[in-house]
Amino acid sequence: MIFGRLFRKKNNNQTIVDRQYAALTAAARMPDLYERLNVPDTVMGRFEMLSIVMILFFRRTRTSAVSGQEIAQEIVDAFFQDIDYSIRELGIGDNSVPKRMKKLAGMFYGRLEAYSKAMDAGDREALALALQRNIYPESPAPADVSGLAGWMMAAEAHLSAVPEEMIASGAATLPPVV
Repeated sequence: MIFGRLFRKKNNNQTIVDRQYAALTAAARMPDLYERLNVPDTVMGRFEMLSIVMILFFRRTRTSAVSGQEIAQEIVDAFFQDIDYSIRELGIGDNSVPKRMKKLAGMFYGRLEAYSKAMDAGDREALALALQRNIYPESPAPADVSGLAGWMMAAEAHLSAVPEEMIASGAATLPPVV
């Protein structure tokens, strides 16, 4: 029993992380994102939207207290565990999973950097261009994603107004598409 307590992972935040992760994934699945804002309803389109909501949450919690930052890191960890599980469910062999995970992690952190740069500058046009490059990488005539860029800016403003208590309890939400 002592060894169980000694080596057990601290899981004090698990309920909070589960609640917040569920809210974020629900936000990434809002039908209007796909129907009105030109995100393709494909495996990669879903990855893009999950990445976007994780990035928005991660950006919000960068100014949070230590507990909020810990929760954010655990949510990003849950995101990558979810991706790992999804890759395996798609039938990707065990030997290929680490290589795919490394590629997807690189894509996520590249998006974090590109979107953050545009959002920090308040540049909706640059954000839309980054979104087009990532959501439609090989399309000669990609769909207009300026509405998605606008939603991201509005979502960031919405999240910035979320009180720390809501972050700490896993109750932060993202706004609907308007």
